Amino acid sequence: MNVLIIGGGQIGTYMANLLVKNKIDITIVEKDRLTVQRLKERFGEDNVVLGNGSSPTILESAGIDKANVVAAVTGQDEVNLVVSTIAKFEFQAPRVVAKVNNPRNAWLFTIGMGVDAAVNQADIIGHMVVEEMSMKSLLTLMRLSRGAYSIIQLTVGEQAPVIGKAVKEIKIPGDALMIAIYRGDSMIVPHGATILFPGDKILFFSNEKDHLQLNSLFGVPTL
Repeated sequence: MNVLIIGGGQIGTYMANLLVKNKIDITIVEKDRLTVQRLKERFGEDNVVLGNGSSPTILESAGIDKANVVAAVTGQDEVNLVVSTIAKFEFQAPRVVAKVNNPRNAWLFTIGMGVDAAVNQADIIGHMVVEEMSMKSLLTLMRLSRGAYSIIQLTVGEQAPVIGKAVKEIKIPGDALMIAIYRGDSMIVPHGATILFPGDKILFFSNEKDHLQLNSLFGVPTL
């Protein structure tokens, strides 16, 4: 699997680290020369491209035609949208994920703009607070965010052992939290009686040691 990351800032770097640890090939496109030098020292010369990710020429030189996933995670919503549109409609990228910086712009991040999945941090945190904390303690959420945790998305495989089971019947690793289930165009806040189906996309809040167990449980192929 190959992931092309546009934006080598904090989010892009953290994402690259997680993917590399899971033996996934990555390429990062970043326009700032100093940041590029830092990224090359960490990920290698061949895995970092200097340039503007909204340029089709730069995307092509970065190997977008070989990418299974394009992740537009710069700090500018307009750049992420341009990258998404070019990736999806000019290069037919199989999957495009885009970061939403300003929640007011979330409505723009649609499949019509080339975005398969929009990561709106404000929305995700809101669901985490409502579902897990019941609005009782924002401090608990902040403390958890300082650990080795990240938000990951898994797609339930066709042969996954969880298919047809209620969430309460699944032995989810103790340090992992199921945040939301995306089924088609609907978003479901999971409860104990929620049944899982093939193709469900599930967001988890999890530490790194639980990632492999979650992959196995939900039928994600080992990469």
